Amino acid sequence: MTPKSQPADAVRKELVNARVVMESRGLKKNYGTGPKIVAVLTDANLVLREGEMVAVVAPSGAGKSTLLHLLAALDMPTSGTVYFDSKALETNDDAALGEFRNRAVGFLWQRHQLLPDFTAAENVAMPLLLRGESFTLALEKARKWLAEVGLDERADHRAGELSGGEQQRVAIARALVTGPSVLLADEPTGDLDEQNAWAMFELLERLHRVHKLTSLIATHNLALAARCDRILGLEHGVLRSREASAIAGEGPGGEAS
Repeated sequence: MTPKSQPADAVRKELVNARVVMESRGLKKNYGTGPKIVAVLTDANLVLREGEMVAVVAPSGAGKSTLLHLLAALDMPTSGTVYFDSKALETNDDAALGEFRNRAVGFLWQRHQLLPDFTAAENVAMPLLLRGESFTLALEKARKWLAEVGLDERADHRAGELSGGEQQRVAIARALVTGPSVLLADEPTGDLDEQNAWAMFELLERLHRVHKLTSLIATHNLALAARCDRILGLEHGVLRSREASAIAGEGPGGEAS
């Protein structure tokens, strides 16, 4: 992932000094009421700097998806604050939050959430159509992104006709077609076999670098997490810094357990 022209230590120093793009402070999320309250996040503090690729590792059910949903303003926290470019998201009205979700953040789901009866190009164009762009222009941008993820020849195939790996690449193109500054990926390789998972992660690495993204990737795959600039473990609702060397042998098959 690190460009060969720049030593890894130099890149790490640049990232440490880079501006903060997204931050959470004291983030808490509860579900349920009364004695049935379940605390999923209890004090999640995060600083995401421009250009970083950060992994959040934890087993399924630990709250990774909840964290990403809060950062993307797809859900609101019980308490605590999410900041984007130093502005608290909670100060935005519904229209501004919709604009934030459409333009600032690209969200990549574990299950691609494509519309099976629409073509790959139409699926990728959807976020642009929602912001009011013309169908012709949206489709043109969609085709360019499909070419970038290696699917230019499949642009006119319906999503339901594509393989699982191809569908996830369509989902990547859809997440990035709007030109977001932050990519939030929720278990993007979770439904793929090992070979396709590695290919998918290498594609994400390349796109992250080429398009100067800031990326936060939730995963239970420790081998993939070790390729990121930083690793955060989500433990009992709290984010803690982890070292790649410390987690290398954890869990069967390189998975968090």
